[in-house]
Amino acid sequence: MKKLAVTTAIIAGLLAVSFSASAQYAEDNETVKAILEAADSADVPVVITLEDALKIGLSENVSVKVADMEIERTGFAKKGTYAALFPQIDASGSFQRTIKKQVMYMDFDMGSLGGGAMGGGSAEGDGTQLPEGADTPATAAAKDEGGASNGGGFEVGRWNNWSAGVSAAMPLVNAQLWQSLKLSGLDVELAVEKARSSRLDMVTQVKNAYYSTLMAKEAFDVYKQVYENAMQNLSETQKKYDAQKASDMDLLRAKTTVANAIPNVYNAESSVILALWQLKAVLGVDLDMNLDVSGKLADYADQMMRDVNEGSDVSLDHNTTMKQLAIQAEMLAESIKVQKFANIPSLSVAFNFSINAMTNDFKFSQYRWTPYSFVALSLNIPIFAGGKRYQQIRQAKNQYEQVQLQVTNTQRQLQIAIRQSLATMETNMKSYYAAQDAVAAAQKGYDITEVSYKVGRSTLIELNDAQLALTQSRLAESQAIFNFLTAKAQLEQTLGQDFIAE
Repeated sequence: MKKLAVTTAIIAGLLAVSFSASAQYAEDNETVKAILEAADSADVPVVITLEDALKIGLSENVSVKVADMEIERTGFAKKGTYAALFPQIDASGSFQRTIKKQVMYMDFDMGSLGGGAMGGGSAEGDGTQLPEGADTPATAAAKDEGGASNGGGFEVGRWNNWSAGVSAAMPLVNAQLWQSLKLSGLDVELAVEKARSSRLDMVTQVKNAYYSTLMAKEAFDVYKQVYENAMQNLSETQKKYDAQKASDMDLLRAKTTVANAIPNVYNAESSVILALWQLKAVLGVDLDMNLDVSGKLADYADQMMRDVNEGSDVSLDHNTTMKQLAIQAEMLAESIKVQKFANIPSLSVAFNFSINAMTNDFKFSQYRWTPYSFVALSLNIPIFAGGKRYQQIRQAKNQYEQVQLQVTNTQRQLQIAIRQSLATMETNMKSYYAAQDAVAAAQKGYDITEVSYKVGRSTLIELNDAQLALTQSRLAESQAIFNFLTAKAQLEQTLGQDFIAE
């Protein structure tokens, strides 16, 4: 009773989880549909978060759809393999029109069949002696049918041959077939893991495209601020020039600074547009959809220290490449068994039923149909095939050993990739904190230089140098966060953390 209660509870829990997952999937689809419909007709950009972008990618990305279709295809192939266990029933029908009949020849005198006189004469079946050289009725009929032109032979058969039938076959004992069914199941499992790999790759691409868009927008804001400062400095220099407190060179230098800032603004704006196009392409949506991203790179800065600490404890248990190699190794191990089982005898049963009719006309109602049927057991005992099966076993073992070597080498390469990602994250975290101090110092230096320039204590060159230092430090700060996030995304893909089943 207790066991029944536990079993019921487990089943109820599984159903609840399944229902919850289905409800969440439906809710995500509704969210994606609403976003895409709004972005397709909106006059202002529809702002999406990183989570929204991932949902759209999982729903619309072409690679993900192809991977799902591949799972479906392997499922069909698996069902087709299981079909080999069931009877294979076929129906057939044929019509044959004879163009030239076969000819039969006899090495004895047809007249002697009647038991007539010996010697050169021949006799009919009733004992009547026929003159020498006379034709029996059968010989005359043969000549009427064209026997004379065939050198005394008989044309056999009829002009029309009709046949129809049903055949069935089924394996009773076939160890090789049974073992191959496991391979089809592993093939489906491999397709599922490849689909998971496609999702992991898509998630990394979406994250990188999203972060690239944020980086482009940060750069645009920086260069826009540089342009605004240059315009403000030009206005201040123009006032000084009008008051004869600035030289012509100062005014020209201020105008040159503004002119140099304009292309940077245009390039940064173009980079934002290109980054959004790249994001839409990765998501698998129309490039003309009015989408935009929310947030700033600085929003992710607070979790950098925590992410580095969490990344120190890593494992390849959920890495998709290692899982695929493990499945491939298992498939090769099963294929070795399949090749060995080719040496085991197999037993099958067959049934056939057919009807035939041979006529010279097309009067179907007068046809005489002759039935024919049989049931057979077929035992196949492999004895010798020139060493073919033995070489196939050796080939399968060789492939298995190759995969084992690939597993070892891949594991080493992945460990290098993990360490590289962790090192990149740690380096950019330190760079970010250093860039923070640089931005604070550069901003303070620019503010002081700007005030000093207004009162005439600093030159325009010093102000431009302070502006350049501030620009570089702000870009370095954003670049450090961007590099950290891309390295983290790569690490998550390597570890397979986005799709770990609970």
